[in-house]
Amino acid sequence: MTVSANDLLRLYHRRQQAETCYFSLKSTILDGRVLRSRSVPGLEQEIFALLTVYQALVRMAGDVTTATPGLPVQRVSFTVLFQAAADQIIVAPGPARGSTTSLIGAIGRAVLANLLPEQHRQRLKARYRKTSSKYQFQRDQHPRTVQAYTLNFKMVKDGDIDAGPDG
Repeated sequence: MTVSANDLLRLYHRRQQAETCYFSLKSTILDGRVLRSRSVPGLEQEIFALLTVYQALVRMAGDVTTATPGLPVQRVSFTVLFQAAADQIIVAPGPARGSTTSLIGAIGRAVLANLLPEQHRQRLKARYRKTSSKYQFQRDQHPRTVQAYTLNFKMVKDGDIDAGPDG
Protein backbone atom coordinates (compact mmCIF):
# COMPACT_ATOMS: atom_id res chain seq x y z
CA MET A 1 0.00 0.00 0.00
CA THR A 2 1.47 3.32 -1.04
CA VAL A 3 0.44 6.50 0.72
CA SER A 4 1.45 9.96 -0.43
CA ALA A 5 2.90 12.56 1.91
CA ASN A 6 -0.15 14.79 1.40
CA ASP A 7 -2.46 11.96 2.49
CA LEU A 8 -0.35 11.40 5.60
CA LEU A 9 -0.50 15.10 6.47
CA ARG A 10 -4.27 15.14 6.04
CA LEU A 11 -4.66 12.04 8.19
CA TYR A 12 -2.34 13.45 10.86
CA HIS A 13 -4.40 16.65 10.97
CA ARG A 14 -7.63 14.64 11.37
CA ARG A 15 -6.00 12.56 14.13
CA GLN A 16 -4.93 15.75 15.92
CA GLN A 17 -8.50 17.10 15.71
CA ALA A 18 -9.87 13.86 17.17
CA GLU A 19 -7.35 13.91 20.02
CA THR A 20 -8.22 17.54 20.80
CA CYS A 21 -11.90 16.64 20.83
CA TYR A 22 -11.42 13.67 23.17
CA PHE A 23 -9.19 15.73 25.46
CA SER A 24 -11.92 18.38 25.69
CA LEU A 25 -14.48 15.70 26.44
CA LYS A 26 -12.38 14.21 29.23
CA SER A 27 -11.26 17.46 30.82
CA THR A 28 -14.40 19.58 30.60
CA ILE A 29 -17.58 17.70 29.83
CA LEU A 30 -16.78 14.51 31.76
CA ASP A 31 -14.75 16.40 34.40
CA GLY A 32 -12.84 13.27 35.39
CA ARG A 33 -15.91 11.04 35.59
CA VAL A 34 -16.02 7.71 33.79
CA LEU A 35 -18.68 6.59 31.35
CA ARG A 36 -21.61 4.91 33.07
CA SER A 37 -22.73 2.40 30.46
CA ARG A 38 -21.92 -1.24 31.04
CA SER A 39 -22.56 -2.53 27.51
CA VAL A 40 -21.00 -1.80 24.15
CA PRO A 41 -24.19 -0.33 22.63
CA GLY A 42 -24.63 1.83 25.71
CA LEU A 43 -21.05 3.07 25.51
CA GLU A 44 -21.48 3.86 21.83
CA GLN A 45 -24.63 5.82 22.59
CA GLU A 46 -22.98 7.70 25.45
CA ILE A 47 -19.90 8.60 23.38
CA PHE A 48 -22.12 9.69 20.48
CA ALA A 49 -24.09 11.93 22.85
CA LEU A 50 -20.86 13.47 24.21
CA LEU A 51 -19.56 14.09 20.69
CA THR A 52 -22.89 15.69 19.75
CA VAL A 53 -22.73 18.03 22.76
CA TYR A 54 -19.11 18.88 21.95
CA GLN A 55 -19.99 19.67 18.33
CA ALA A 56 -22.92 21.85 19.42
CA LEU A 57 -20.66 23.79 21.80
CA VAL A 58 -18.03 24.32 19.10
CA ARG A 59 -20.77 25.59 16.78
CA MET A 60 -21.98 27.98 19.50
CA ALA A 61 -18.43 29.31 19.87
CA GLY A 62 -18.38 29.85 16.12
CA ASP A 63 -21.70 31.71 16.28
CA VAL A 64 -20.38 33.99 19.03
CA THR A 65 -17.25 34.86 17.07
CA THR A 66 -19.26 35.35 13.86
CA ALA A 67 -21.72 37.71 15.54
CA THR A 68 -18.92 39.69 17.23
CA PRO A 69 -16.57 41.07 14.55
CA GLY A 70 -12.92 41.11 15.56
CA LEU A 71 -13.32 38.59 18.38
CA PRO A 72 -10.68 35.84 18.10
CA VAL A 73 -11.96 32.36 18.89
CA GLN A 74 -9.07 31.88 21.37
CA ARG A 75 -10.84 34.23 23.79
CA VAL A 76 -13.95 32.02 24.02
CA SER A 77 -13.77 29.81 27.09
CA PHE A 78 -14.98 26.27 26.44
CA THR A 79 -15.64 25.81 30.16
CA VAL A 80 -17.85 28.92 30.31
CA LEU A 81 -19.60 27.78 27.14
CA PHE A 82 -20.29 24.36 28.63
CA GLN A 83 -21.50 25.74 31.96
CA ALA A 84 -23.79 28.28 30.27
CA ALA A 85 -25.28 25.52 28.10
CA ALA A 86 -25.79 23.30 31.17
CA ASP A 87 -27.50 26.18 32.97
CA GLN A 88 -29.86 26.63 30.01
CA ILE A 89 -30.76 22.95 30.11
CA ILE A 90 -31.51 23.17 33.83
CA VAL A 91 -33.60 26.34 33.43
CA ALA A 92 -35.14 25.11 30.14
CA PRO A 93 -36.93 28.38 29.33
CA GLY A 94 -37.79 27.40 25.75
CA PRO A 95 -38.26 29.91 22.97
CA ALA A 96 -40.59 32.83 23.61
CA ARG A 97 -43.60 32.85 21.30
CA GLY A 98 -43.65 35.53 18.63
CA SER A 99 -40.12 36.76 19.37
CA THR A 100 -37.09 36.61 17.14
CA THR A 101 -34.05 34.78 18.39
CA SER A 102 -30.62 36.30 18.02
CA LEU A 103 -27.64 34.29 16.85
CA ILE A 104 -25.96 34.61 20.23
CA GLY A 105 -28.73 33.99 22.78
CA ALA A 106 -28.29 33.43 26.52
CA ILE A 107 -25.31 31.11 26.11
CA GLY A 108 -23.52 33.57 23.85
CA ARG A 109 -24.17 36.45 26.24
CA ALA A 110 -22.67 34.42 29.09
CA VAL A 111 -19.60 33.65 26.98
CA LEU A 112 -19.16 37.31 25.96
CA ALA A 113 -19.43 38.37 29.59
CA ASN A 114 -16.62 35.97 30.55
CA LEU A 115 -14.10 36.19 27.73
CA LEU A 116 -10.59 34.95 28.30
CA PRO A 117 -7.93 37.68 28.52
CA GLU A 118 -6.25 38.69 25.31
CA GLN A 119 -2.97 36.85 25.00
CA HIS A 120 -0.06 38.37 23.20
CA ARG A 121 2.26 36.01 21.42
CA GLN A 122 5.27 35.26 23.54
CA ARG A 123 8.55 36.25 21.95
CA LEU A 124 10.92 33.35 21.90
CA LYS A 125 14.42 34.00 23.09
CA ALA A 126 16.98 34.10 20.35
CA ARG A 127 18.81 30.83 20.14
CA TYR A 128 22.49 30.93 20.77
CA ARG A 129 25.23 28.39 20.61
CA LYS A 130 26.65 27.18 23.87
CA THR A 131 30.33 27.80 24.16
CA SER A 132 30.84 25.26 26.88
CA SER A 133 29.52 21.82 27.57
CA LYS A 134 29.01 19.95 30.79
CA TYR A 135 30.77 17.00 29.16
CA GLN A 136 34.53 17.21 29.07
CA PHE A 137 36.26 16.33 25.81
CA GLN A 138 38.34 13.20 26.22
CA ARG A 139 41.34 13.18 23.94
CA ASP A 140 41.94 9.99 21.91
CA GLN A 141 38.44 8.72 22.67
CA HIS A 142 36.85 9.94 19.42
CA PRO A 143 38.08 9.27 15.90
CA ARG A 144 39.42 12.39 14.16
CA THR A 145 39.05 11.01 10.63
CA VAL A 146 36.10 10.12 8.46
CA GLN A 147 34.84 6.63 9.12
CA ALA A 148 33.60 4.32 6.36
CA TYR A 149 30.51 2.22 7.03
CA THR A 150 28.90 -0.52 4.97
CA LEU A 151 25.15 -0.94 5.06
CA ASN A 152 23.68 -4.27 4.00
CA PHE A 153 19.95 -4.43 3.39
CA LYS A 154 17.38 -6.57 1.64
CA MET A 155 14.55 -4.96 -0.29
CA VAL A 156 11.22 -6.44 0.83
CA LYS A 157 8.65 -6.60 -1.95
CA ASP A 158 4.93 -7.38 -1.70
CA GLY A 159 4.49 -11.01 -0.72
CA ASP A 160 8.13 -11.50 0.37
CA ILE A 161 7.36 -10.74 3.99
CA ASP A 162 5.37 -13.94 4.51
CA ALA A 163 7.84 -16.11 2.64
CA GLY A 164 10.32 -18.12 4.66
CA PRO A 165 14.13 -17.73 4.51
CA ASP A 166 14.33 -20.16 1.55
CA GLY A 167 11.88 -18.09 -0.53
